[in-house]
Amino acid sequence: MQRGDIAIIGGGLVGASLAVALQAQAKQRGWTICLIEPFTPGVGYQPSYDARSTALSFGSQQIYQRLGLWQSISQRAEPIKQIHVSDRGRFAAARLSAEEEGVPALGYVVENAWLGECLWQALDQQVVSWRSPAQVARMHALADGYQLALDDGSELVCSLAIMAEGGRSGLREQLGIDISTTPYGQSALIANISPQDAHNGLAFERFTEEGPMAMLPLADNRCALVWTRASLEAERLMALDDAAFLAELQLAFGYRLGSLRQVGTRYLYPLALTAAKEQVRQHLVVLGNAAHSLHPIAGQGFNLSLRDTWVLAQTLRESTAPLGDLATLRRYLSSQQSDQQLTVGFSDQVTRLFSTGQPLLVAGRTLGLLGLDLLPPAKRWFARQAMGLGTRSEP
Repeated sequence: MQRGDIAIIGGGLVGASLAVALQAQAKQRGWTICLIEPFTPGVGYQPSYDARSTALSFGSQQIYQRLGLWQSISQRAEPIKQIHVSDRGRFAAARLSAEEEGVPALGYVVENAWLGECLWQALDQQVVSWRSPAQVARMHALADGYQLALDDGSELVCSLAIMAEGGRSGLREQLGIDISTTPYGQSALIANISPQDAHNGLAFERFTEEGPMAMLPLADNRCALVWTRASLEAERLMALDDAAFLAELQLAFGYRLGSLRQVGTRYLYPLALTAAKEQVRQHLVVLGNAAHSLHPIAGQGFNLSLRDTWVLAQTLRESTAPLGDLATLRRYLSSQQSDQQLTVGFSDQVTRLFSTGQPLLVAGRTLGLLGLDLLPPAKRWFARQAMGLGTRSEP
């Protein structure tokens, strides 16, 4: 049976980011880190028109800068220079700009495959090992850690287990970790779009009576579409041919980027707000979508998880207690509690406010958008949420 110090269950963007954040300290203290991942990382980056992407907030860019990764990530990161927030059929709109906020960009849009490649290339193989393709079939709590049974028949004992395997984690249920789930009755349709006009780093948040949509700037003058509709309606849109789909999208989005000329592969995700009722136990941390899963329209989900990851790594670095010490893990969670509550609340409230056709709420959000554009303090607060800074001056 293999013995290790830290086992990260899930080697995706959150798990790999944690491994990079911990590896210098691990080398210094003699810790070993094992990443357990069902999908073996590819050999090198392969460009694809249909590559799914992640919107990194300015705060996330700052974290990757501190980890020494931003120089490589930035080669395929498209800066968001402005955000245009509008309500279809109404005159009010809010405009946020990087120049007004005094930052190079409000955020960046990066292909997941490229971000993953940069993370995997940064891993120090002296302290970080891969078990891939492999999954944890069962976990058993020990007095000094966890025993992990892998689906290849092998076993691993670790002092600290990090569950970062995503929102459909079967291990949560196995360990009796309850989750709260609030279905939105909506699905998100994700695709890459090629517009006629140059996007020039402009991101759009567009709200309609049928649901919100976002069009985010990508490299090679593509845009990443996140279109939220009622689940049955989203399924209908998925079934359309490309020409019919683009025609409906054009009608909903308008001509701010000229004609929409090409759509890539479409993906559909049912949406719900979920949160694990326990994020830490002795020798255990629940991280990423396994800890909380947000509506994608506000673009806060991965950015919140990355901030959790950063604070967890900092807390472990500063602790002199043995790995898995419950007081240390509770200190991490306490440090992030306010950020999590603020971000989840902000994302949920924006989603609900802009997914309704009730006349009073529609009038209220019209005034709200107008107020954001006219009142600098309100606009500044909204911009800081969008940049992933919240109440912080830095990550």
